[in-house]
Amino acid sequence: MKVLRGIDEWRRFRATSTGSLGFVPTLGGLHEGHAALIQRAAAENDLAVVSLFLNPTQFDDPGDLASYPASLGDDLAYAEAQGAGAVLAPNREAIYADGFRFKVEESPLSRELCGAHRPGHFSGVLTVVLKLLNLVKPDRAYFGEKDYQQLELIRGMAQAFFIEAEIVACPTVRDADGLALSSRNARLDAAGRALAPRLREALSVPASDGRVADTLAGLGFEVDYVATRFGRRLAAASIGNGEARVRLIDNIPLAQVRASGGESGEVPA
Repeated sequence: MKVLRGIDEWRRFRATSTGSLGFVPTLGGLHEGHAALIQRAAAENDLAVVSLFLNPTQFDDPGDLASYPASLGDDLAYAEAQGAGAVLAPNREAIYADGFRFKVEESPLSRELCGAHRPGHFSGVLTVVLKLLNLVKPDRAYFGEKDYQQLELIRGMAQAFFIEAEIVACPTVRDADGLALSSRNARLDAAGRALAPRLREALSVPASDGRVADTLAGLGFEVDYVATRFGRRLAAASIGNGEARVRLIDNIPLAQVRASGGESGEVPA
């Protein structure tokens, strides 16, 4: 597996690569959810490329950035084991040589749901994804459905800016108890890890979004939102306080909500 750190080094490598290229952009902290993306990219393309870049501009909380669980050595070994043929691991100065003077802004979707609670988050996400897509020049780029609002924004950006890469959506990967895999799950203490799967359970209940939010609050979650959009029920909620606070996001298709409630179950509009 090739490991490329500099922009010019990557460009030389890209100029000599042949066949189709599948790209998986990540913050690092790789887990089985990333593994599914990398494996699919490797299966559907001649070369699977993973980026490892802990993007500072998408973190509205400096403490969240500082505590993000990523290890370059571990991530490189993990990416290779999943079939990655190359890894792009640039530093902050390489990606933001402009000092983040130029950025991608979207409205109104980026200001709703997670965007309403994380000012500037999606500007950082869209800016770095556009930079990476322009740099890597993939045939296909793979994103998980767990971050569904992000996926919708990236799809829209790719269309608006005539990005030729196909944006491929991949199903959420879950633990056996239903918790959506996330690098942040590693920060949950024992009590938080026991509570976390209740988020998906609550989303599956055939009740109004407001009633689901009340249920989560009663269980001990600090709820940012429960909302029905894109044919899905989406939620963001936190567990714990202070430095131990961990924010979780999840979503499920409305078909799964209806199926869990039978013919007479109350479902969101």
